[in-house]
Amino acid sequence: MSESAVVRSEETQKSQVDAETLSQVIAEKHIGDRIRRLRLKKSMGLVELGQRTGLSASFLSQLETGRVVPTLRNLARIAMVFSKDLSYFFESDPSAVFRIHRRKERVRLPQTGVEFPTYFFESLGYMVPDRQMDPYFAEFVPLTKEMEPKAHMHPGFEFLYVLEGELELRHGEQGFLLGVGDAVYFDSSIPHAYQCQGKKPAGAIIVTLHQSTSAMPLRAVNAKGLGKSATGEAVKASGADVAGCSLRVC
Repeated sequence: MSESAVVRSEETQKSQVDAETLSQVIAEKHIGDRIRRLRLKKSMGLVELGQRTGLSASFLSQLETGRVVPTLRNLARIAMVFSKDLSYFFESDPSAVFRIHRRKERVRLPQTGVEFPTYFFESLGYMVPDRQMDPYFAEFVPLTKEMEPKAHMHPGFEFLYVLEGELELRHGEQGFLLGVGDAVYFDSSIPHAYQCQGKKPAGAIIVTLHQSTSAMPLRAVNAKGLGKSATGEAVKASGADVAGCSLRVC
């Protein structure tokens, strides 16, 4: 074998090793998985991503499943679509979020800003950093004459599930009676409030879903100005701003 042939053979072997090393790096960094997560988070299909990057949908599919090795140019195109830096694909993969909140670890807090609280609450997610929602357990107590009804609004959406007792939900100009097992999902940018019904406390799980910072800020509203209930009777709404941003334990 001539000397030039030996050199070409060594170069071929070197390039093959480099390709294998590159493939290993791609696999270890889970680049395909990262691209897929970014795409699904934006509810974007392969065809749409292909239109934005100039890459074919079939190529992107193979890229996500690890069947092809991307070039830096292709990764840069994809990174720009999702407003990410190219280094995003090579950073250490963060650990999945998982946090158990034991009952004994939680703190029971009263409604803030009032002399006579109409509810007490416990944050169920205060140990999770950068959380996308705020879950609470709330206990609403029967109203007395000393309690001042209030309503509130805040950006985003809210979910409530009644565990025990009865609650009246005031949402805008309407009133709804909720019992054990009832659930409601609503726009929390509309003035809303809760009032315990009956002589026993009512318990509920409340989850607030975060909204962009461009949405309207939290502001209090006097529940007395909310009008009448769905039955046509005047209703005093409680100061249950449990789901408001002011209750987050950060």
